Amino acid sequence: MSTELMIRDFPADERPRERFVQNGPENLSNHELLALLLRTGSKQESVLQLANRVLSSFEGLRLLKDASLEEITAIKGIGTAKAIQVLAAVELGRRIANLCYDDRYVIRSPEDGAKFLMNDMRFLSQEHFVCLYLNTKNQVLHRQTIFIGSLNASIVHPREVVRP
Repeated sequence: MSTELMIRDFPADERPRERFVQNGPENLSNHELLALLLRTGSKQESVLQLANRVLSSFEGLRLLKDASLEEITAIKGIGTAKAIQVLAAVELGRRIANLCYDDRYVIRSPEDGAKFLMNDMRFLSQEHFVCLYLNTKNQVLHRQTIFIGSLNASIVHPREVVRP
């Protein structure tokens, strides 16, 4: 007989789904939210333990957001279907974070430019030279990565910026 606690062994008010309904998603931990996505564990471990192992494997959410299907399915207990659910949720989160409600984003200061690019560039591992092309009303018309440099440098000639 296994000594591992399964979800059915937890008191009802300590289970992730019930806590989600009663307290809202903002009151759940990362591993509880991930457990809700994974839905089930295995005969050997609960879904909460599986979620903890996944987060431990990726050192939390930061590396999980860039994980590939192969990297996630390499974890014992995670099949293709569960990995796809996790990756789909990550992509939805990324798209929600990048939503822009105005027809075109207006840039009036360097801070506006940083705010426009920050979600996509925050965790990049090397320098990216990105150009934002604006119209006369300072609305973003186009965004283009001109050059991807080294760890801390990006060398770009002005003609590369002007050409597009």
